[in-house]
Amino acid sequence: MSKIISIHSFRGGTGKSNTTANISAILASQGLRVGVIDTDIQSPGIHVLFGFSEDEMKYSLNDYLWGKCNIEDAAYEVTRSLGGNISGSIYLIPSSIKAGEIARVLREGYDVGLLNDGFHELVEALDLDVLMIDTHPGLNEETLLSVAISDALAVIMRPDQQDYQGTSVTVEVARKLNVPRLVIVVNKTPLVYDFEQVRSQVEQLYSAEVAAVMPHSDEMMALASAGVFVLRYPDHEMTRLYRQIAQKLMS
Repeated sequence: MSKIISIHSFRGGTGKSNTTANISAILASQGLRVGVIDTDIQSPGIHVLFGFSEDEMKYSLNDYLWGKCNIEDAAYEVTRSLGGNISGSIYLIPSSIKAGEIARVLREGYDVGLLNDGFHELVEALDLDVLMIDTHPGLNEETLLSVAISDALAVIMRPDQQDYQGTSVTVEVARKLNVPRLVIVVNKTPLVYDFEQVRSQVEQLYSAEVAAVMPHSDEMMALASAGVFVLRYPDHEMTRLYRQIAQKLMS
């Protein structure tokens, strides 16, 4: 049975898209057929991590939402371009990076119900084992839909005071929507912190499992979204932690 997993954060800059890309690569490396859909239509970016350029984008999620194509027409297999030992497949459904189309979304919006239909059509059309949803930060109608239909949700936060309150709201909303599986990922944690203390504090604060406390990584910063970290650094501690997150989301 296929699984829908949303990766969300209340604020931008938490590493949400990086987390989505890395978990997707891990699951595909396990032989699964993985779809990755960028629903951050106002500020798309995950296509960069997969080395997918605007020139290759005949159709995008925007085209589907505006009735110009079927959802599967906007799906592109990016597996071979990533390198690494991937026995499964990754299909990317990008959002448009054209300024005019982003402006249209901001001006006119779109039918969120159509997005819901697209999720399920995509799973069936591509015979996906997993659909990964890279959400828009914060809480809006699209985010609530993505969370509501998810089998598992990872909330990404940093150990930063500005993240704590927003994460609390996100966790509360997810519980009201009865998400079957909820985990928190504490990302970009300074190495001077006591990681076990951070884990304990966050779990106590939100009464939710912390899937991993991820350290700040110079290698991740230096990669600068020019690739998928777990494929470039398969033996790195960060890769081990991403595998741990993937396992908890799939359990």
